[in-house]
Amino acid sequence: MTEAILLVGGKGTRLRPLTVRTPKPMVPAAGVPFLTHQLARARAAGVEHIVLATSYLAEVFEPYFGDGSALGLRLEYVTEQEPLGTGGAIRNVASRLHSGPDDPVLVFNGDILTGLDIRALVRTHRTTGADVSLHLTKVTDPRAYGLVPTDGTGRVTAFLEKPQTPEEIVTDQINAGAYVFRRSVIDAIPAGRPVSVERETFPQLLTTGAHLQGMVDSTYWLDLGTPAAFVRGSADLVLGRAPSPAVPGRCGDRLVLPTASVATDAKLTGGTVVGEGAFVGEGARISGSTLLSGAVVEPGAVITDSLIGACSRIGERSILTGAVIGDGAVVGADNELRDGVRVWCDARIPAGAVRFSSDQ
Repeated sequence: MTEAILLVGGKGTRLRPLTVRTPKPMVPAAGVPFLTHQLARARAAGVEHIVLATSYLAEVFEPYFGDGSALGLRLEYVTEQEPLGTGGAIRNVASRLHSGPDDPVLVFNGDILTGLDIRALVRTHRTTGADVSLHLTKVTDPRAYGLVPTDGTGRVTAFLEKPQTPEEIVTDQINAGAYVFRRSVIDAIPAGRPVSVERETFPQLLTTGAHLQGMVDSTYWLDLGTPAAFVRGSADLVLGRAPSPAVPGRCGDRLVLPTASVATDAKLTGGTVVGEGAFVGEGARISGSTLLSGAVVEPGAVITDSLIGACSRIGERSILTGAVIGDGAVVGADNELRDGVRVWCDARIPAGAVRFSSDQ
């Protein structure tokens, strides 16, 4: 296998305000755009040519990655003029593939952090003679996902929408967002209109007797669709819990990029990332969080499990837990922001304006 399609066209609505100015795959995780980790893992698995299916803020990708040669890849970019869904996006880039009709093409989503053994998925596809092979993972609570039951040989028997009752939970296996397609199956997807592989392509293939093979790989897997998940994924990359050859430094409790400045008595733990040009003041305590480029954390601030946007500022003694601060925002001194709060880009919160406890 030498080719892949990477679906990076989503708007990242659940991640806003992080994605107001930056497409989701380009938001930094462990010091580099998340997409870098996916490209590096694909290259390590033997992929040489990748077509990026772009849409939202499509103009951002090519100036950063260019032709892919810095990563040992050949990259091409195809932009959807109108959203086409997962299947439509795959079909829309088919003309850029060089594979023959029976050759395997890897397809993966741009928002999944996983330790998937890509080579093993391709071997499964080849040895079973499947038309499509799917990476499946097991979850403890599958109610939020579509279920993918398989028979004793791993062959997919159905695609079930999100279960509503306990009786409907017939398996703990879910679609993990990585596939190997026989090239001819891609060419058979209807062109020029929205198509969902999950709701249309895969069920139709089953009804026509096509061979869909599931491979369960329950190594690290995380959907980075929410701010909390994205922050956790970045921390897990730094801590070494999630594998990636693209982390720019050694795994450990912290990752401080070269042009960042951190006071000697500041405490950084839990996979915290301090981005290029960022500053952390005296006595600050930061755990499991990401500071993007140019962010400033003033002395005495305490930040936990939060993402601090580019060029934003957190005032002295402010306490943030589970917060997302948009690019260029300013949180004044002595504020207290709790789980789930999202401060929009360029917003200004005055000193002592928001608290969940007494200021005395």
